[in-house]
Amino acid sequence: MIKFRASSLSKIMTEPKSKSEVLSVGAKTYIEDLAKEFVYGFKETFSSKYTDKGNIVEQASIDLRNDVFFTDYQKNTERREDDFLTGECDIFTGSRIIDIKSSWSLATFPATVERATADATKAGYDWQLRAYMRLWNVDESEINYCMVNTPDELVGYEDANLHYVDHIDPALRVTRVVIKRSLDLEDKIIEKVTAAREYFNTITQMIASDHA
Repeated sequence: MIKFRASSLSKIMTEPKSKSEVLSVGAKTYIEDLAKEFVYGFKETFSSKYTDKGNIVEQASIDLRNDVFFTDYQKNTERREDDFLTGECDIFTGSRIIDIKSSWSLATFPATVERATADATKAGYDWQLRAYMRLWNVDESEINYCMVNTPDELVGYEDANLHYVDHIDPALRVTRVVIKRSLDLEDKIIEKVTAAREYFNTITQMIASDHA
């Protein structure tokens, strides 16, 4: 039975326009794509300069976070799953989840908690952290937006002053958003995942019947 990745959970958590529905149009489109990947045996991958930077500088961002808060956290490599979700968080402290987001440039780096919270909600990172809190059974998590140097090969023709930031106080280059666990919202996750599974099964059966 399909389990949903924490990093993609927000795609099924959007609210439909009709109160009689559980899944939004966007959620259904995403599930249809998953069903097609399942039936045809492929996995579509997405890459951009933004995701490339995040992958390349992940350790540098963890190091920055450690330097600023006098910690020595290491990158987590354990993947956990339950009956509904699967995920691999960035850092597990033993009592808290920490997720690292490396900003593309100073222009996109959220300098205030208010802006960081809005950005996290818009991107669906809050649902990602709620999935991790469920999987690791902890009551608190935080998103750490980190601004570190962009790799030379990714800067291109953009203003270098937006990308090379080692001269800026490290404390000004980490913005934290704390998210507390909510069992009510976890119930909502289960409701959405259950509906998503039913729709996934419907679409896989439809693909099969349409090509019988």
